[in-house]
Amino acid sequence: MAETYKVDAIDQKILSYLVKNARMPFLEIARECGISGAAIHQRVKKMEDAGIIAGSRMVVKPKALGFDVCAFVGVQLVSTNLYAGVIEALKMMPEVVECHFITGEYALLLKIFCRDNEHLMDVLVNTIQNIPGISRTETFISLDQAIERPVYVKDKSVIKG
Repeated sequence: MAETYKVDAIDQKILSYLVKNARMPFLEIARECGISGAAIHQRVKKMEDAGIIAGSRMVVKPKALGFDVCAFVGVQLVSTNLYAGVIEALKMMPEVVECHFITGEYALLLKIFCRDNEHLMDVLVNTIQNIPGISRTETFISLDQAIERPVYVKDKSVIKG
């Protein structure tokens, strides 16, 4: 049985730098942490192997590509045993960027990006609401995203007290 990886203060510092800038050179992180570049590589590899780090990616602003409408869609299912089929159909839709299985009135919460309200209506009426297993949807249009940030990683070396 594999041991659970324990994230220490240096790992937290490495993560805090990578969360802020995934393209930050490992040698620069090494200088900031006071350890070798090889040690940074080893620690990052161990955190990847442990599933703590799941890669890095570029964040592209949807509006820059003409996707001016962000909406959240609550989805009720006819029956929860239809979940897998509904998910497979949603995976085929490029407009769906997130899908969460949630508690409450809805089974799923989707985050979608569309070019405009007409595109949103088309996606809702002609695609999502036609997926077998979906009984009802409710749409919430985002007027503004007030907060956008990656997960918080505590950098113990910065905390005072």
